[in-house]
Amino acid sequence: MNDGMHLVPRGDMVLKNARFVVLDSLLRLEKDRSYSNLILDVALQKSGLSDRDKGFASRLFYGVLERKLTLDYILSCYSKQPLERLDLKIRIILWMGLYQLLFLDTPESAAVNESVKLAAAAKPGAKGFVNALLRQFIRDGRTCPEPDEPLQRLGIRYSCPVWLIEQYERDYGAERMEAILEDSLNPPPVTLRVNPLKVSDEELIALLREEGIETEKIPELKHCLHVVKGNPVGSEAFAEGFFHVQDIASQLCALVAAAKKPARLFDLCAAPGGKSFTIAQELTPLGGMVSSFDLHPKRVRLIESGAKRLGIQNISASEADASVFAPELGEADCVFCDVPCAGLGVIRRKPEIKYKPKESLANLPSVQLKILQNAANYVLPGGTLVYSTCSLSKMENEQVAEAFLKGHPAFEPDPLPKLPFSETDGFQATFFPREKGPDGFYLASFKRVE
Repeated sequence: MNDGMHLVPRGDMVLKNARFVVLDSLLRLEKDRSYSNLILDVALQKSGLSDRDKGFASRLFYGVLERKLTLDYILSCYSKQPLERLDLKIRIILWMGLYQLLFLDTPESAAVNESVKLAAAAKPGAKGFVNALLRQFIRDGRTCPEPDEPLQRLGIRYSCPVWLIEQYERDYGAERMEAILEDSLNPPPVTLRVNPLKVSDEELIALLREEGIETEKIPELKHCLHVVKGNPVGSEAFAEGFFHVQDIASQLCALVAAAKKPARLFDLCAAPGGKSFTIAQELTPLGGMVSSFDLHPKRVRLIESGAKRLGIQNISASEADASVFAPELGEADCVFCDVPCAGLGVIRRKPEIKYKPKESLANLPSVQLKILQNAANYVLPGGTLVYSTCSLSKMENEQVAEAFLKGHPAFEPDPLPKLPFSETDGFQATFFPREKGPDGFYLASFKRVE
């Protein structure tokens, strides 16, 4: 099979059946190691599926991705053939069938029969194997024994590698570790940052309601709305620049920087621009300017187009390498760097993150520290340096902050105000993911005293 979209016979089955779209997307993700949202978004745009079928495809795609280790464990209990020897297409089809039986309200007959149809189109000789395995799973009460070892049991229950569970427990304790694992399987909330340059919170709520989109205010945070129903990005209000989509923790990190009221602020790792937009909106009445930088020209253009849609005038976007000092950029009262990270705080949005090899994350702290050290070169005396990640790892967070302070006597900890949704400790704050709340984030603030 070269392309799952061409698997379906043009006889009695629909060419772009939702399950075939999911199979094709999961196969691409396994082979290309791209971002899940990008792969599925493109597939759905090309699919011709109804909105209802698109919704089913999204639930099945992300559900399988979230529960991949759980589904593989069940397969290992039922398949006489080692998993690594199973044809990848058949393995994915079985993931999809098992997920429907365990986590969706799909009738048993439909889950089995549709899986067999997928197998017949993908590899006809395997349809009997798929049928037999799924039906045996049903006869056994749709369950299988969990491992005896506690961490392995948690790994299967929450579909999380044991090394990552151990890291969470080491960093945050057993109770917090399990809370993080539970949240990683929850649907991610959608939150909006109201654009006060164009509209009030109440006006945006009313405008979105007219388009069938229900929102509610986040009481702890001004200009922040939680989406209850509907797709705001497809709305007229979005096209008019009345808001941008931004997580609660991301908004709060940006607001900490904006609260310094800088005349000039640098955002060194700015794309796609959400934090720059929020900071610039806050600084507009004060006359403050935001200089946003990114390494890639395409992502610089993304910042520019977003600022244009929002009607923000006090942003300039340009190319720069956050890890290399460029004296021609000048200096700023505040420098913000939301650095590249493991993304362990946003697993509920990008489940594929948790399946990365542990080794692939090992060099991140040195990269992060290098960016932070370079950012320090741009901070004016008396100015502020703000560091953030969307990760939950002390190696990327507290340890990087500690190493920076140890090597830079010109900077000292800059105490943070008590921030909602966070555990604030002096100059550092950690946001743990929660329902209708923020993603996992870390924030630290440093003041240049020399």
